[in-house]
Amino acid sequence: MKFSHSLTAFGLILAPLASAVTVAEITGNKYLSPLSRSAFTNLTGLVTAKGPNGLWIRSTEPDDDDRTSESVYLFSRTVGANLTAGDIITLDGSVTEYRSSTDYLYLTEITNPRNIQLVSKGNPIEPVVLGTRSPPTEQFSGLDNGDVFGLPNNVSRISQVNPRLEPTMYGLDFFESLSGELVTIKGVTALGRQANRFGDQWVYGNWTVTGQNSRGGLTVTDRDSNPETILVGSPLDGTSNPNTTKLGDSLTDITGIVQYNFGFYSILPLTAPSVQSSRSPALPPPPGFKSNGRCNRLSVADYNIENFTPGNSRIPLVVEHITTYLRAPSIVFLQEVQDNSGATNDGVVDANLTLSDLTQALQERTGIPYDLVDVDPVNNADGGQPGGNIRNAYLFNPKEVRLYKPNPGSSTDANAVLSGPSLRFNPGRIDAPPVFTSSRKPLVAQWETLDGKGNFFTVNVHWTSKGGSTSLQGDPRPPVNGGIDARNAQANVTGSFIAQILAQDKNAAVIAAGDFNEFAAVEPLERFVQISGLQDLDVVSGIPEVERYTYTFGSSQQQLDHMYVSPAIAQSVGNMEYEHVHVNTWAAEEDVATAGAQGRGSHGQDGIKAGQNYHERPVVHLTLDDFDPAFERLGFLGIDVTSGSTDLVDVGELWIVQYEVEDSTALLAGGVENG
Repeated sequence: MKFSHSLTAFGLILAPLASAVTVAEITGNKYLSPLSRSAFTNLTGLVTAKGPNGLWIRSTEPDDDDRTSESVYLFSRTVGANLTAGDIITLDGSVTEYRSSTDYLYLTEITNPRNIQLVSKGNPIEPVVLGTRSPPTEQFSGLDNGDVFGLPNNVSRISQVNPRLEPTMYGLDFFESLSGELVTIKGVTALGRQANRFGDQWVYGNWTVTGQNSRGGLTVTDRDSNPETILVGSPLDGTSNPNTTKLGDSLTDITGIVQYNFGFYSILPLTAPSVQSSRSPALPPPPGFKSNGRCNRLSVADYNIENFTPGNSRIPLVVEHITTYLRAPSIVFLQEVQDNSGATNDGVVDANLTLSDLTQALQERTGIPYDLVDVDPVNNADGGQPGGNIRNAYLFNPKEVRLYKPNPGSSTDANAVLSGPSLRFNPGRIDAPPVFTSSRKPLVAQWETLDGKGNFFTVNVHWTSKGGSTSLQGDPRPPVNGGIDARNAQANVTGSFIAQILAQDKNAAVIAAGDFNEFAAVEPLERFVQISGLQDLDVVSGIPEVERYTYTFGSSQQQLDHMYVSPAIAQSVGNMEYEHVHVNTWAAEEDVATAGAQGRGSHGQDGIKAGQNYHERPVVHLTLDDFDPAFERLGFLGIDVTSGSTDLVDVGELWIVQYEVEDSTALLAGGVENG
């Protein structure tokens, strides 16, 4: 990120003059300086680095309190032209607290510098090596009450409470205690592709971390969103950070300044790091199963194709994913299918041309004459890009499966569970105004195999996004989790719909899957589990918690995409094939299936501007073989679609479910959320 600002801050009405002070007396042991709004004289400091709009100075009289930073930023576009790192100077000035947004923390800085005197030149500068001082690994702030995702959000603000720093306990306190300091990070690991269009990069160094997954990333776990990470900002010498980084890459050591910029603690390198090595294999292998082409074994997949329009340039890569990594499923759940005119806001809602482009390309590649099912939304009523009318849809192989007694509903028809169980509309949408206002309504369908023996339901889910979230490193505590009220309401409605099916057949095989836009331990999904009666398949299958990620957002790998199963399935998963195939989380930028759009901040919770993001696609393999009423064998693989940018991009989650059907009822739900 570029570090610059105009001087809009509090602190310009000055209190009585403070005489000679030290840097530690300016920074203090809290977030806000005890000398804010004061002028001072005769401050002595060692210049450690210079930037385009100022320089950083370190105390020549350090104290022994780890809570007080010994360095501070001097903001001036004119002072320092004749100064270099290693100079010791004295100066007078003022203490100001600056921020560019009320959702950000304040940066303590020196303004109005004057009477600058050069004391000596060529003094040695020793950076603080992080790792000898290590950041805490679980809690961001004492104001989060132990849970950074806890409710209610925004019950206090750091700028109002101004808590005393506890750098050994809280991540924000740790980095605030080093604000303005020259540090070195050794053993640097990249946490994905570049985080934004400015080339910033999330990393961690050679220190203790939690949530480390097998690729070297850090996974969000219950109450832990990895406060030990830091963002590498724009190098101070004008060089550029590498644009080829991938998850788990090793970078050269980084020496730079710790600075709070645009909602995050960053290190501004003296010069850009470089990639030393990357992990292998570059991409995971495709799954080893596929539909057998007979009625006793089907595969079901879910894929957010992200603002997919007619003539889309991503068709070859999407087809590659569906055929190679999803093995040409019997049914593909799709999300973010735009209408025939794309984002042109012309009243068109039909998407037959959009979908036929994909089915034609799939037939050319596979020979399968895929058919399609969707329900056109009301114009501009389901959120997403204005005019695009994104919706959920199904691709299906008519040689393997068909709709059971088709009776399609319209955009204004609310589906319901009837006796049988069966559906009022097939396909039809779950709707409960205003729960799904400006959000995709789940698309429900009932299917049967061509021999009529296998009957199952699918629910294609696309819940409300996290748009409007604040930074995990921002002022509101706990951070604002955007859209959580809507997701809570959608959890009630979606869970109740599933519960109605299980109420009629307690032994029904039920799978709910998709991008719920929430973490498993946060209220909407806890509520969904309670209402629906389903169980988390990751837990049932014994997948290590750190390997449960379907998405990279900002500093962490996250699981916004989940699969939940009914008790009948949960009791029968002894013969398990289950993994996540991270085809995009691991990939280089050019290998990711994305529309490349920018400017939306809808996912994750690293804040409004924190990373370009594409979901991965988890995949499940289910088998029903002489088993009644549920699944005998179950496997899961996950495929991803993730990248990194300050301006967010979302693609989607893809699931594949493969099972053998033997006169049993199954409910499968898949989907994603993209704003």
